Amino acid sequence: MTAAGKPTDADDRRWCHDALQGTSRTFALTVSALDEPMATEVCVSYLLCRVADTVEDAGHIPDEDQAELLTTYSRALDPEDATDIEAFVAAVEPWLPADLDDDWTVVARADRVVRTFDGLDATAKAAVRDPIRELVDGMAMFVERHTETGGIRIESLDELEEYCWYVAGTVGTLVTNLLARDAPPERVRHLREHDRAFGLLLQLVNVAKDVTDDYHEENNVYLPAAWLREHGVDQERVCADENVTAVASVVRRVAEHATGYLDGARTYLEATPETGGNTLAAWAVPYLLAVGTLRELTDRPEDVIREGGVKVSQAEVFAIVEQFAEGVDREALSALSAKVARQPFHRTG
Repeated sequence: MTAAGKPTDADDRRWCHDALQGTSRTFALTVSALDEPMATEVCVSYLLCRVADTVEDAGHIPDEDQAELLTTYSRALDPEDATDIEAFVAAVEPWLPADLDDDWTVVARADRVVRTFDGLDATAKAAVRDPIRELVDGMAMFVERHTETGGIRIESLDELEEYCWYVAGTVGTLVTNLLARDAPPERVRHLREHDRAFGLLLQLVNVAKDVTDDYHEENNVYLPAAWLREHGVDQERVCADENVTAVASVVRRVAEHATGYLDGARTYLEATPETGGNTLAAWAVPYLLAVGTLRELTDRPEDVIREGGVKVSQAEVFAIVEQFAEGVDREALSALSAKVARQPFHRTG
């Protein structure tokens, strides 16, 4: 703090890193594995995306108001628009829950996140601004598209992939843009060929494992209606007890579709340069956690409905993180992925 009580740039950066810990376990692991300046660049970029994600997922905000808030937020991130972030903060204030959790605290203090973003290097801001705005605009478009259902209802695989692109593929582009600043042209080309696979892999895993929370907490159904209809399941009954077996088949199908992106995602990781604070571990750990989650989804898809979700154990997370603390080269990624796909990594010996 300054003598006048105003937070310094360092205070704002620390606040953002602390805020990240409560919003995403996976991204917190990623950022903790990065060095500066990449750690703060990715942290702040993620929080900017998280603001939009929290608004889009808010079941208590009517669709029309959600779309308007997201549009206001996008305009506030546009340096050529007169709308400032204070306009968004004022617009969202009536919708803030009485008790702010970690996600809503970030929304309420979006001005602080933007202030921290404004303090980043000019090349970092240029690298991430457009992908972030594409993410926000895509979310607004999907909310508007599904206003009649009161929540997002994905119809087909094509629409699911379109949604995954906006909420996660754009993040892959964001990361690539940051990495491209210090990478030779041939490596940048390789990264751009595969960053979509990396983003879609992670989001499809989320879709498959979070069916219950998505429906009950956000009133969203991302499992394609066309696939559910093949089993006689209406999207409004996706979490009903009598549909557990049928829905599990669709969950497994989404997981199997996600596996088609594993090779492309691994190729992306193998091409990432370790410059500017980037590290292999930062992105390989969430990749391997996705591999482990796909293993669990394939083995016990019914638990997505019966238990409210599927995830890898804390013991496996710790073992994977520890493996990278000991040092892992790019050539080992394929073997590590195969091990995690077979059984929990902490049991591989």
